[in-house]
Amino acid sequence: MFDILMYLFENYIHSDMEVVVDHEDLTDELTRAGFPSQEIGKALSWLERLAELQDSQEKPYLMKAVPLSSFRVYTQEEEARLDRECRSFLMYLEHVGVLDFTTREMVIDRVMELDTAQFMLEDLKWVVLMVLFNVPGHEEAYTRMEELLFEEPEGLLH
Repeated sequence: MFDILMYLFENYIHSDMEVVVDHEDLTDELTRAGFPSQEIGKALSWLERLAELQDSQEKPYLMKAVPLSSFRVYTQEEEARLDRECRSFLMYLEHVGVLDFTTREMVIDRVMELDTAQFMLEDLKWVVLMVLFNVPGHEEAYTRMEELLFEEPEGLLH
């Protein structure tokens, strides 16, 4: 499923191509690209849920205001999916202003819905990018995240 999401993000959303809106056409194209139909359905549902999270005026899983001194406590399931490196990266993104508590929760929600056995930091970075792309008003955060994702280390590596 994650491969399909990456394919869609790289070929439609992240490029200058027009996004195909019709589910049938999109499903046909993904089938022609070699993706299994069951995984296509899961990926499209994942994207629909992301749109619902973004469109929803009521976000019952979010608090209206979060004190600056608060911190996120992860469930056992979340800790199993998001290792220490991933959780630290989410905290870093909040600290530098790329994520706020709303977008962080959207990212965690979407990560938890991924049907994947292995989940690594690179995968998390792409999920963050997909979420930020879909949330109006977060264009600057999207650009900063894109820079973090694609930046090349400078200087000599030992």
